[in-house]
Amino acid sequence: MSAWQLVAAGLVMLLGLLGVLVPGIPGPLIVWAGVMWWTLSEKSGLAWVVLMSATAVLLLNQVVKWLLPARDLRAVGTPYRALFLAGVAGIVGFFVIPVIGGLLGSVGGLYLLERIRLGSHGDAWASTRTALRAIGLSVLVELFACLLVVGAWTGAVVAG
Repeated sequence: MSAWQLVAAGLVMLLGLLGVLVPGIPGPLIVWAGVMWWTLSEKSGLAWVVLMSATAVLLLNQVVKWLLPARDLRAVGTPYRALFLAGVAGIVGFFVIPVIGGLLGSVGGLYLLERIRLGSHGDAWASTRTALRAIGLSVLVELFACLLVVGAWTGAVVAG
């Protein structure tokens, strides 16, 4: 693999890491695609081990990412319908106020739905905070898994 291809594969993985932090961009899939591109170009035993390990880590990540927040959200009783509608409000907000409107719309929409469901400001805000913490935990788990994959790839490149 040429140095330019190696840099390009690394940039693809960097894009994937940034994609983890941006809703709607499949960061883990982009990181995995970068590792697969490197593996298909490198064609060594170590490269295939890194690809198989990356696949296992990222699949496990998908399971963990969906199990952890669901437990917290069930504990406070936030209905999934409210989360879905808050996501729709975030999408609308993104187009009304570019970039920051997505965050404002989703958080505001979730708070409004919880305020209607629970009745008081304190309960609605507590439920909204719990939902945001659960979503943040999900992002951190995904970021950690992607960093593990990129770290393994970096180690393999240095070792190879």
